[in-house]
Amino acid sequence: MPSAKIIAVAGKGGVGKTSVSSAILRLLVEQHPDAKILAIDADPAVGLSTALGIEVTETLDDIRKSLANDATKTQTDELMSEARFRLFDAMMETRGFAFLAIGRPETAGCYCTVNGYLKEVISLLAGDFDYVVIDGEAGIEQINRRVMEKVTHLLLITDQSRKGYRVISTIKSVADELVMYDEVGVIINRATRPELVTDPEIAGASVLAVIGADSNQAKNDVAGKSIFELPEDSNVINGAREALSKIKI
Repeated sequence: MPSAKIIAVAGKGGVGKTSVSSAILRLLVEQHPDAKILAIDADPAVGLSTALGIEVTETLDDIRKSLANDATKTQTDELMSEARFRLFDAMMETRGFAFLAIGRPETAGCYCTVNGYLKEVISLLAGDFDYVVIDGEAGIEQINRRVMEKVTHLLLITDQSRKGYRVISTIKSVADELVMYDEVGVIINRATRPELVTDPEIAGASVLAVIGADSNQAKNDVAGKSIFELPEDSNVINGAREALSKIKI
């Protein structure tokens, strides 16, 4: 297993995965100022950069396309060497962490190729960072394709909807076969009736936190402010802190 704590955040679209991912990243930066921390926006919807207040200039897909179009690089080892160089060059460093975005391919269709690169990137970078936070794409695709194969902590995000529960149940079932995680847990986000959550387990995983709707976060999002500008006592910050504690981070 990699030496880094690699935290993958997964769930269906619209449940606030990016909000939870950014809150986790903020807490890690605040609690471990000397640690090497990497945030990976693995969702083609590219929301994590906005949540973290980052302007993306180059993505993993940009690197992939550049290397694919470089006819001078014909040997695999030469391509890999160039890929490593470009990868670290593309990372943005700010606020005590590094950031890398998977990007959104310009052509429609499957993200299989760039997801394949992402899998290699996770393995490549595990030894260079203490913590890696991955905001995964909505649904099960990256789990099913073993992109998240070597994560150490899998966080399943859902709201209180039956559909959200079904999605994380499917993700957990597939992850049990394909992901070599050490810890797994559920965060119920944007809960409209937190008092109705009484089951300590959902989808075969412990409920780590129940995060209620938060007007502060809503105002923050509308104003285009980053997670670092959110009040310390906001629901998502408190919920993320509780979840990290329970999942041994």
